Amino acid sequence: MSATLTQRLRPEWIDYNGHLSEAYYVLVFGFATDALMDRVGLDAAYRAGSGCSLYTVEAHVRYLHEVGADAEVEVRTRVIGPAPGPTGAKKVRVCHEMWVGDVLAATEELMALHVDQALGRAVPLPDEVAARLAALTEPAPDYAGRAVGA
Repeated sequence: MSATLTQRLRPEWIDYNGHLSEAYYVLVFGFATDALMDRVGLDAAYRAGSGCSLYTVEAHVRYLHEVGADAEVEVRTRVIGPAPGPTGAKKVRVCHEMWVGDVLAATEELMALHVDQALGRAVPLPDEVAARLAALTEPAPDYAGRAVGA
């Protein structure tokens, strides 16, 4: 796993059952995506200077274990590569895993596009960013690519 984010849960993120509320899993995973973007050069300065950013276009979250109110979570991130095909240089696939100690609490797989906001469409990643992402690429975990089951 390449990037890691540690986050102490906030009281306002806790639901009426005393656990992390559904939406806040995604918020914490979003913080992990931001950390990855910073690491590979898609940081605030890049976004301000280029007008480009990553946009999440698809996500699949699995809630595996409840996360209690007093938890500190660690999100481990793995880049599983650009999407195959002719637009691969515009897409990034990422898997996040949320851990509480040695318990895997949740996962998120996402597909993101590198979007030029002025053009309103996906554009290729800068070569140096694509190279950094390629250097972080790992095999996909067994849960990647799954659909919601019955």
